[in-house]
Amino acid sequence: MTPESPRLDGPAVRTTGLTKQFGSQRAVDGIDLLVPRGAVYGFLGPNGSGKTTTIRMLLGLISPSAGEIEVLGSPIPGGAADALPRVGALVEGPAFHPYLSGRENLVRLDAADRTADPATARRRIDTALERVGLMPVAGKRFRAYSLGMRQRLAIAGALLTPKDLMVLDEPTNGLDPQGTREVRSLIASLAQEGSTVLVSSHLLSEVEQVCSHVGVMHAGHLVAQGTSAEVRNVAATEARVETDQPAEAARVLHELGLTDVVTTATGASGRVGRVAPEKVVAACVHAGLAVTRFTVDAPTLEDVFVSLTGEGFDVSG
Repeated sequence: MTPESPRLDGPAVRTTGLTKQFGSQRAVDGIDLLVPRGAVYGFLGPNGSGKTTTIRMLLGLISPSAGEIEVLGSPIPGGAADALPRVGALVEGPAFHPYLSGRENLVRLDAADRTADPATARRRIDTALERVGLMPVAGKRFRAYSLGMRQRLAIAGALLTPKDLMVLDEPTNGLDPQGTREVRSLIASLAQEGSTVLVSSHLLSEVEQVCSHVGVMHAGHLVAQGTSAEVRNVAATEARVETDQPAEAARVLHELGLTDVVTTATGASGRVGRVAPEKVVAACVHAGLAVTRFTVDAPTLEDVFVSLTGEGFDVSG
């Protein structure tokens, strides 16, 4: 295998020490991104965290200041000619000819793709328009499209030929709830068909529903990465016991190994850590406590995001 030959195994995206410096500002600081093949990877982060800069480096749109990039087994930029035709992308909003219809824009986009078969162009364009729900307005001029329709057309453009990797930067931007559900369903179907999807989003509910893996960016650093379950475990799960013997309940929690135990008027609570939550009730009952209520508060993705970045998640990043 030559240095520029693609690797057919391994992750869809891998970076090592990826860094981007703009003057004195380090927008991306030595990140090691790992997107497994077949994953739906949610790429999260507040405004200015470095998400879009990272995506632009992955696609060869800007050069890194340091570090290495591998996309679909090929180094970027050296192996871009092999990798990028197999990548569909929507980055920083769609750009089309305003005076052409949606279909005419896709025809031009498809004709510019040297890897696309002209003989199948019409069928592929129709299929792409159907998948994003734009067939009824395919003949309408792009300048008359709403923001949501423009987003859909950009996704259709990325779907004209089969892709091994889809990179979607805020794909639900401007969409109504129905459109958002359709894009979520589309992302799931792409994964089922074997594509890897890297989706940058500020809609945590969407990410939690469709993403198998998550990466969190903050101030240019990748502060968490892994499966959705692994990333949620960064924040502590808390167990609460309600009983008429709060002090005794707190003692039991301490002995079990829970941390940050707090006694309240109605019981006690603590962070479970490595302790199986079901052991808490068993230990309390064994100690003779009358447990009236037991709850486990598992962290949401938003809880994790706030704990890692100290910021609310109301920005598009």
